[in-house]
Amino acid sequence: MASVTATVPTTNGSKYMQQLCKHWSHKLEVEFDTENARVTFPEAVATMAAAPEALTVTIEAADAEQVERMKGVVSSHLDRFAFREAPLPFDWQ
Repeated sequence: MASVTATVPTTNGSKYMQQLCKHWSHKLEVEFDTENARVTFPEAVATMAAAPEALTVTIEAADAEQVERMKGVVSSHLDRFAFREAPLPFDWQ
């Protein structure tokens, strides 16, 4: 199992996370509230935690190639909802 985590500085993390989860809930298994989210993709799982000053995003998948692909999917979708702040600074670790 491979995983990466990014802590994205933003005061709107909860808002962006909820918008993204609502968007993805039409096609994916999604669980979320105002502080935490879990999105299950066919090949990966993304979890998010919103704090007052940051949004923490973790992606887990079977291998590094899938993680790398999902980093782009998650970050580009979050940037769409954060268009006033985009591009958000994802520092994947």
